[in-house]
Amino acid sequence: MTVFRDALGVPHVRAADHLALAREQGRVTARDRGRQIEVDRWRAEGRLAEHVGADGVEWDRFARRARLADTAQRAYAALADEDRAFVDAYVEGVNGGRDPDVHDPWPAWAPLGIMLVAHALFSMFPRLLWNEHVLHTLGEDAIDLFDSAETAASGSNAWALHGSRTASGAPLVAGDPHRILELPGVYQQVRLACDEFDVVGLAFPGVPGVQHFGHTGTAAWGITNAIAHHVELFREELSADGLSARGPEGWAPVHRHVETIRVRGGEDVTVDVVETARGPVVLDGLSIRFPARVASDVGFSCLLPLLRSRTAADVVDALRGWVDPVNRVLTADSAGTVLSLDAGLVATRRSADRRLPHDAWSEAARPVDWHRLADPTPVPGIAVDANERPADAARDLGRAYVAPYRARRIRTLLGAGGSFGPADLAAIHGDTLLGSAGELLGWVRRAEDLSPAAAALRDRLLAWDRHMAADSTDAGAFAAWRTQVAVLLTDHPTLAPLHAPHGRGSLLDPWLGVGPRVADSLTRLLAAATHGIDGVAVAREALERAASATDQAWGDRHRLHPVPTLEGHPGPAVEPVPLSGDTDCVRCTASVPGVSDRSWRGSVARWVWDLDDRRRSRWSVPFGASEDPASPHATDQLDLWASAGTVEIVTDWDQLQEEAP
Repeated sequence: MTVFRDALGVPHVRAADHLALAREQGRVTARDRGRQIEVDRWRAEGRLAEHVGADGVEWDRFARRARLADTAQRAYAALADEDRAFVDAYVEGVNGGRDPDVHDPWPAWAPLGIMLVAHALFSMFPRLLWNEHVLHTLGEDAIDLFDSAETAASGSNAWALHGSRTASGAPLVAGDPHRILELPGVYQQVRLACDEFDVVGLAFPGVPGVQHFGHTGTAAWGITNAIAHHVELFREELSADGLSARGPEGWAPVHRHVETIRVRGGEDVTVDVVETARGPVVLDGLSIRFPARVASDVGFSCLLPLLRSRTAADVVDALRGWVDPVNRVLTADSAGTVLSLDAGLVATRRSADRRLPHDAWSEAARPVDWHRLADPTPVPGIAVDANERPADAARDLGRAYVAPYRARRIRTLLGAGGSFGPADLAAIHGDTLLGSAGELLGWVRRAEDLSPAAAALRDRLLAWDRHMAADSTDAGAFAAWRTQVAVLLTDHPTLAPLHAPHGRGSLLDPWLGVGPRVADSLTRLLAAATHGIDGVAVAREALERAASATDQAWGDRHRLHPVPTLEGHPGPAVEPVPLSGDTDCVRCTASVPGVSDRSWRGSVARWVWDLDDRRRSRWSVPFGASEDPASPHATDQLDLWASAGTVEIVTDWDQLQEEAP
C-alpha cells in the first residue's frame, strides 16, 4: 500500500487489490479529515451532544427519532459479502489511522451512517413541512406562491458533450454540485488505484470509493439532484397510551422505546423513539417514509461496480443499485457513448400527492410500488441538468423544481457554436449572468412617480448587463434594491401570518424561516396581486429605499461565509473573499436577499472529465485537501475556486510525491 500526493496534497492511493485499497483510503481519510468524519460519525449515532454539549441536542433528537443508526445497521447487515468486506476494510483503515487512546473505534456500519447523514435533510421533507405551515397560516391557495425546490441544500449543474461537439472528438462531462460551503469541504478529491481499476473522483469523507463524480480512465459520470419526491410524510394519530397508531386498516401496534442523549456539561435528555407502519415518527405527529429505511439499503452495492466500470453502460448497470436520493446522471465513455438517466428509488405518486403530508389513515398512506425509472437516453449532442423540471414527463419525479435559469444559460453557452476542450468549460463554470434579473427588472421598468435619485437608480438598473461580477457597482446597486424588495415582502401584511412559530425546532429553521422562503420566491410574490401584493408599489418603494446605497460593489456585499463542520471548532482560517456569481447564476455562490448577501452555499467542487485523455481532466474544491489549519493544503485551492477555476489532474505517478509510511 502506497500513498502519493500531488502539488495540492490530494491523495493518490495505490494498493495491490481493492480491499487493501479501501484500508488505505480509510487511513488517509482519517489523517486528512479525521475531525470531520468523527463529527459525522457522532451525527449518525445521535451522539453529537455527548461531545459538544447542548448545541447538539436538536440534531441528536432528530437522528434518534429518524432511526439513522438503526437504518445504517440494517443496511450493513443486508450487504453482499464482497460489499461488506469492502466497507470493513475501509473502517479498519479509519481505525488504524486514528489514535485509539483518543477516539473510540468506529463500528462497522459507520460509513453507511455517514452516507445517511449526508442526505438526511437533502430531500423534499422540509419542503412538505413548509407547505403545511403555509396551509395552516395562509391557506392552501398560497402554497404555490413558494413552489420551488429546496435551495437551502440542493442544487447542481452538470452537462455532457458528445464527441461531435468537442475538439478531440471524444465526449466531455462536467459540472459542479451545490451544497452548504462547509469547512472542510463536503467532498474529498482522491485517486484510487489497484490491479482492477484506477479511478479519480470526489468522495464523501467517511465513505469508501467514489460515489457521485468519477473517471475510471475509459468511463466517467457525474450527478445532479433530481428533486424527486422520494421522501414522504404522514400525519399520525396515536392511541391514548401511545402504543398503537391509526392506519388505513385501522389501529395497529407501533414500535416504541426510550433512548437517552448524553449531554456534555448538562443533564441527560430522554427521547421517545416511535415507529409506525409508515416509518419513524421524526416530529411530533409526523412520520417519515424514506427509501433507505424501507429497503434497508443505502446504495453501497454501487460502490465497487462504479469503480470497475469501463463503459457508460457499466455505469448505468452499477447505478441500478442506487437508492437515496434520486439523482440525474450523465455518463460517457472513451468509445463515444453519452447517456442520460435517473438513479434511485422513488414511490409511484401523482403530482397532486406530492404537495403535502398525508393522513396516516388515508388510502394515500398505503405502501406503493417503486416507480420504474425511464431507460437511459442516448445523448447525440448536448445534455444539461440543473435541477429544472424535466421536459420528459416520464422523468418528472417531483413537484417543486428549481427555476430553469441555470439550465437555459448553460444550453445557450454550449449551443453558441464551436468545439470545446476541457479548459474551455471554465467559461461555463464561471458565467455570472443572473437568470432571474430579467423578471425582477420588469417590475423596476413599471415603477413611476419616483424621486430623482430613485429614477436614476431605475435607469441604471435597466441599463445594467445583468452579470453579478464581484467588482460591479451596478450589480451591487441591484442587490441593494433586491434586498429592499425582500424586506418589504417579508414584512408585507399579507404574509404576516407566516411569522407564527412553526413549532418544528431550531434544526429546521433554515428551511422554515420566512425570510429565506421569501428570498427564494421574489418573482412569484411580486406577481401575487390576487393575494393583495402590489408588485409595482413594492418595486417603487424598494427603489426609493435603495437610492442612497448604490456605490457598493457586489463583492463588497457578497463574500464567502463558510460554515464550520462543528460550531466552536472553525478549522482553518478563511478570508471572506469577494465572490462573483449568485443563486441563479451558473457560477452559483448563493445568497439570501433580505437576510444576508454573504454566501454560505454554492459550488462545493468543479469537475471536468475528458474521455479522450484523462490527464486533461480538471477539478477544484473551495478550500483544500486537509482540515489541519497548519497544513499548506488547508486552503490552497481557495483563490482558484473563488475565480471559478480548475486545474488539470496529475495522474503520472512519476510526477507525484510518495508519502512516507
